[in-house]
Amino acid sequence: MRTRNRILTPLATSVLLLGLAACGESGSSGTGGGADADGSEGTATAGESCAPVPGDQLTVLEDDQQLQNADNIIPAVNAAAATANPALVPVLDAVSVELTTDELIQMNAAVDLQRQNPADVAASWIAENVDTATLEQGSGPIAVGGANFTESTILANIYAGVLSAAGFDASVREVGNRELYLQALRTGDIQVFPEYLATVTEALEGDEANVVASGDVQQTVEALTPLAEGAGLVFGQPAEAADQNAFAVTQAFADEYGVTTLSELAEVCSSGLVLGGPEECPDRPFCQPGLEETYALEFESFRELDAGGPLTKAALQQGEISLGLVFSSDGALAQ
Repeated sequence: MRTRNRILTPLATSVLLLGLAACGESGSSGTGGGADADGSEGTATAGESCAPVPGDQLTVLEDDQQLQNADNIIPAVNAAAATANPALVPVLDAVSVELTTDELIQMNAAVDLQRQNPADVAASWIAENVDTATLEQGSGPIAVGGANFTESTILANIYAGVLSAAGFDASVREVGNRELYLQALRTGDIQVFPEYLATVTEALEGDEANVVASGDVQQTVEALTPLAEGAGLVFGQPAEAADQNAFAVTQAFADEYGVTTLSELAEVCSSGLVLGGPEECPDRPFCQPGLEETYALEFESFRELDAGGPLTKAALQQGEISLGLVFSSDGALAQ
């Protein structure tokens, strides 16, 4: 189970695996979408009633109107360490330039599903994606922090691996929650940590009523920069890779109704949609209200499940819900 906070609110709430309890009937109405007049299967047209479609493979629908905040992977560095080691941030930026969400999904799957060692997965990614011979060179000990969940461990090992290739004496240290490791970064007990752009921006800003992160990466970086300076930190370049709230359907559903984005889902499906997620979803702006206001999606019902966990994914696969809250880099999304 992931221990870092997630963005269900402007400041993320902790991920909990909540008990399965139905808050509405799972979608049983609707035409099933893709049947043409002659009974053959085809792409749904606007205004269809779209019933859930079971299937093993899940796929995330693109958040094309940026409902979710930009939680791109970004290296956080102790400012004093960055000043003393000019190569430190550029070496970490070499990771950001190459890292994609699809690659993050595949690495998470390799560890969580295929039971590979995170350090080995990280080393393979570096070998395939980073030309270590071109890295700026540095020296001295660097402690890279990693939280106690798969993705953070993989990223910490990637950071340590490229730093070692650049001449640093890099090691990985498992750390606790955000309050603990941010303090460790500030004091220099660790020098580097793989962070999440929007989440760390809101954590440093500290006022839940004042949301400064957004779905725009550059605007969020601009909001983060002065906050980082005040905390004695610097941040490198954000990667394309992001781990944020996302909404998934089965690939069979996407194929049947011809949708790849949330906007297309709203255009095609006028009724029959069943949303699944944690109990707070119907009240949180980044969940059901946001989907309704940003995309004008209409839901027949809501099914109380968990936040990106096994209950939601199973409900999608079994055709009990149409759309479910997941995390965008979940290894379960691997093709």
